Amino acid sequence: MSIGKSNSPEDERPSTDDRSEDRIIEPPVEGPSIGTALKTARIAAGLTVDEVSSTTRVRIPIVHAIETDDFTRCGGDVYARGHIRTLARAVHIDPEPLVDAYDAAHGGRPAPTPAAPMFEAERIRPERQRPNWTAAMVAAIVAVIGFVGFTAFGGGDAKDKRPVAEGSAPQAAPKQSAGKPAAQPPQAPQTPKAPTPEPSDSAIAAAPKDLVTVVLTANDGESWVSAKDHSGRLLFDGTLTPGQSKTFTDKESIDLVLGDAGVVKLFVNGKEIKDEFQPGQVERLTYTKDDPRQGPAQAG
Repeated sequence: MSIGKSNSPEDERPSTDDRSEDRIIEPPVEGPSIGTALKTARIAAGLTVDEVSSTTRVRIPIVHAIETDDFTRCGGDVYARGHIRTLARAVHIDPEPLVDAYDAAHGGRPAPTPAAPMFEAERIRPERQRPNWTAAMVAAIVAVIGFVGFTAFGGGDAKDKRPVAEGSAPQAAPKQSAGKPAAQPPQAPQTPKAPTPEPSDSAIAAAPKDLVTVVLTANDGESWVSAKDHSGRLLFDGTLTPGQSKTFTDKESIDLVLGDAGVVKLFVNGKEIKDEFQPGQVERLTYTKDDPRQGPAQAG
């Protein structure tokens, strides 16, 4: 009778391959938060919060709040994204991963809302109030030509039809000699043409005096834009793509928020506003009928 081989405790131990399969996989360590990444990059760049605020025009309390991942003081998701981009560029890091992280944590970026058709009518209405100088000049030229023609060809007939004195015989028309052309009656001197009015540049290009007119054009990139009239009614809330333009009019004022003021070309009441906005800079602006004599409001 053979005795079976007993199993030793070592035989019950799992092999090396079994142990490798049962290893606990450690979850990957998450990267720093948005505020931590911005603060670390600022310190690495040797900048203080005051210096960053002065460069970006983002107020110091908002910079402190963002570096602690508190975005409630930004005034909304749109402003928060703009501040993140501005601060990231100021401390020399790529803003897109931070903006993507913000969108992932706050439900994604909202789709832009189309502009209401009502504002196209408001944009067309001032153009019909401009004087038509071309039609006025054509009418003046036609009137002068008609007066000269009437004087040249109607003056002779008037002389021939004047009444003959009583008792005197009417004079016979002079006979035409053979081979010689008949003598032409003397023509009245031509009246010099009246000078035609020259349209002035202000009459052609100036915006209506009773309205404030703002024209925005995206040149070097796209920018989010919000526009409201003097009563706070929203005129536009969306993104301008490169080459796209929007025109807003109101009887008192236009309030603007530019998500990236550095790529927007701005005209107010027919004159270009040449403020040196930085790329990625968020600006809050207000313009009235008296602008551009008064400066735009500072971005908050």
